[in-house]
Amino acid sequence: MAEAMLGAVLPGNSTVELREFPVPRPAAGQVLIKMKASTICGSDIRAIYREHLGKGPEGYLGVICGHEPAGQIVATGPDMRRFREGDRVLLYHISGCGRCHDCRTGYQISCTNSRRAAYGWQRDGGNAEYCLAEEADCVLMPDSMSYIDGACVACGFGTCYEAIRRIDVSGDDTALVVGLGPMGLASLMLARARGATKVIGADIVPDRIALAEKLGLADLVVVADDNALGRIRDATNGLGCEVSIDCSGVSAGRQLAVRGARRWGRIAFVGEGGTVELNPSPDLIHDQKTVYGSWVTSLGNVEDLVERMPRWDMHPDVTCTHKFPLEKAGEAYRTMDGGKSGKVAIVFDD
Repeated sequence: MAEAMLGAVLPGNSTVELREFPVPRPAAGQVLIKMKASTICGSDIRAIYREHLGKGPEGYLGVICGHEPAGQIVATGPDMRRFREGDRVLLYHISGCGRCHDCRTGYQISCTNSRRAAYGWQRDGGNAEYCLAEEADCVLMPDSMSYIDGACVACGFGTCYEAIRRIDVSGDDTALVVGLGPMGLASLMLARARGATKVIGADIVPDRIALAEKLGLADLVVVADDNALGRIRDATNGLGCEVSIDCSGVSAGRQLAVRGARRWGRIAFVGEGGTVELNPSPDLIHDQKTVYGSWVTSLGNVEDLVERMPRWDMHPDVTCTHKFPLEKAGEAYRTMDGGKSGKVAIVFDD
C-alpha cells in the first residue's frame, strides 16, 4: 500500500485544493477504506465550499472533505467485531460519542458530545484515495448496490428516507416534492417505493424539471411559479396532497409545500438554509396541518434502507448526472454549485 495519498480540502472561497496526505493506519475498532465513490451534498456547497458559514455540527475544520463515502475495506485494526477486509461499505457520516441517548438510538447526528465528529467536516472524509473510519459507522452494502448507490445513501437518500418515514408516506397518499435537486429526486423515488399512489414534483429550474421527467420519477412535474398551487389542486380534485416534502430550502418552496398539502396534511422540511414566511391561521392552524423538521437520519434507518433497496429494485445512481476523477474535484464542485445538475460524484479507479 502506498505511503501517501491525494485528498481534497475546501478553503472556503469556491475553490478546491488537492493536497498530499499520509495514508492513515487503522487503530483498534477502525477500518481503512479504499474509496470508490464520494458524492457531493448541497450542504457542502452551502456551508463550506463558498465560504465557511457553519458553526458547531457544521463547523468545518479544514479536513479532507466529502461526507458521502462508499468503498471497500482494505485494512483493519485489532478488536474488529463485524467487518473484515474486502467488505463493501458506505459510511454513516457522523461518528458520535456512542454513549449519549441520541447515539444509543442511532441518531449520532444529534450527539452533542465534544467527541462527535462528522466525516468531511471535523474528521477526514471521502474525497481522498483512502478514508479512515470507525467500524461502528460502517454499513454493509449488498452486491446489487453500486458504490455510487452507496454514496448517495450515506447522506442524501438516508436523509430523505427519514423524512418519508416521519410523515408516514403510504398507499393512502398523494405526495408532493418541492425542489428537484438530488434530494428532491431521492424523495420522489422513495415516496413511490413507500407506496404513494401519485407523486408530484415542483421546481423552478428547467434543467431539473427536465431531469425528473426524463427519469420518469413523478406522475406530474409542475413549474413552481404563481400557477403551481392551482395545478397541484387540479391534479388532486381540488384537495391538495396528503403529504409534502420541501427540498428547496427557500421560502417560496416551503410555502408551496405547506399550501399544496390538503387539510390534515403532513409536511416535512428537509432543505436547509433560507427562511420561510407563512400565515399560521390559514396555512396551518385552520387546516390542521403538521410540519416536521427532519435532519439526516439514524444509523438503523440507513441499514433498513440498504436492506429494502434491492426489494424495491432502487438504484440511486440514476440520479447521478456527472462523474469526475479526484483530480478534477474542483470541476465537480463547480458543477454542483451551478444548481442545475443531479447528483455529482467523485469516482476512483480500482
